[in-house]
Amino acid sequence: MSRIRLFIENFLVYGLGGMLSKIIPFIMLPIITRLFPNTDYIGISDLVITIVSFGTSFSILGMYDAMFRMFFEREDFLYRKTICSTALFFTVFTSIVFTIIMLIFKCQISYLFFGDSQYDYLVIIAAVNIMVGATNSIVSAPTRMNNKKMIFLIANSITPLISYSISISLILNKIYTVSLPMGSLLSAIVIEGIFIFLNKSYFSPQFFDWKQLKPLLHIGLPLVPNFVVYWIFNSSDRIMISHILGNDWSGVYAVGARIGMISQLIYTAFAGGWQYFAFSTMKDEDQVEMTSKVFEYLGTISYAATIIISSLCIWIFQVLFKQEYWGGAILVPYLFLAPLLQMLFQVACNQFIVVKKTWPNVFILGAGAFINIIFNFVFIEKIGIEGAAIATFLGYSISVALCIIILQKMNLIKISKRFLIVTLIMLIYFMFWRLYLKEFQMLSFIFSCSVCIGYIIIYRKDIGLLTKKIVSREK
Repeated sequence: MSRIRLFIENFLVYGLGGMLSKIIPFIMLPIITRLFPNTDYIGISDLVITIVSFGTSFSILGMYDAMFRMFFEREDFLYRKTICSTALFFTVFTSIVFTIIMLIFKCQISYLFFGDSQYDYLVIIAAVNIMVGATNSIVSAPTRMNNKKMIFLIANSITPLISYSISISLILNKIYTVSLPMGSLLSAIVIEGIFIFLNKSYFSPQFFDWKQLKPLLHIGLPLVPNFVVYWIFNSSDRIMISHILGNDWSGVYAVGARIGMISQLIYTAFAGGWQYFAFSTMKDEDQVEMTSKVFEYLGTISYAATIIISSLCIWIFQVLFKQEYWGGAILVPYLFLAPLLQMLFQVACNQFIVVKKTWPNVFILGAGAFINIIFNFVFIEKIGIEGAAIATFLGYSISVALCIIILQKMNLIKISKRFLIVTLIMLIYFMFWRLYLKEFQMLSFIFSCSVCIGYIIIYRKDIGLLTKKIVSREK
């Protein structure tokens, strides 16, 4: 199979499976916001997600990525079963320990995230969700690593359906606070049971191997700070808004962030196929050139999508949401681009993993996260929730820029002048939109389409070449 077909096939199939688990929440969001009596409940539920994402990152300790990396070292089933079993049972241990710690300090955690210890019961739900989510990622991995596309697609379609069926049932019975967290927890339990049954041949306690745990930790542990930094990017703004502006503004921000992060559908589609493609082609002679092209193409697509969504965001909010949520529209362009910048960072920083040097990621992301926190403190006080979105955007932008500079010095990536021009065009457009075009939706849309047509003209030869290769199925 050609590498282009391999990438696109995994992008579409695994991405589609991940997208199905993401797109239903976007569809359901306008319905949920109308069922809740006020914005506070959305904000509180969003903070529960923040806790779960933090705990899951710590519980996994990089085992998922390390297992994925080592799985492709040898085509030996017993070796692969050993790797999977070692990763799973180590994750079971760490997730139990983390859950116990959360239960002990539930009141303190409740005050830290919600500004009130009365929500300690939500911390309990989050703790159980962390344990399930951490192990879920491991038991589902063999399905992806063996390229079982349809199973992955079906399983990811079931999860959100179960989650929202439970949540809406609770909301209709006026059980507002726990509705979304409980729906998420129960659906995660169901999907984990499915993957345990499907992949049981890869997991057995007797195949846990202390010798294999060491290389897994060697790859995985340096990635943990990366996940923590990602959490800071995605969650520190929510905590600060909750404490500075209140849970009602957290709800408005959560809705704006979720609409903005519809780009996670693109990111999820990419992430679903990228790991398999990246590691299965990592020994190719032209791997650096290939990765550089993927980075450039995805970057240009990300810019074009952001330009289009910026012209539509106000109209989207006016159509879908009650007026109390309209203030979240301004967040959309910043938070739409943020996951796409994260996607670009992962394309680039995967080069560090390929050469088994994961430590630079920590410093690069750490610099961006530090800037993000500083800007959050400054901007939220002065310009409200838009300030938090700006801080997130700037933090990711700086991380991507630093990553590219370092990788170019290591000859692990090549950035063309053409892509630099495309980036400059995007920045100029966005500043012009924010200052002058924001309120003129039709003019903004026409202008954004013109810029995207310009991108197509710039890449017309590449588009033609890729189309021919896909059609002709060149090997």
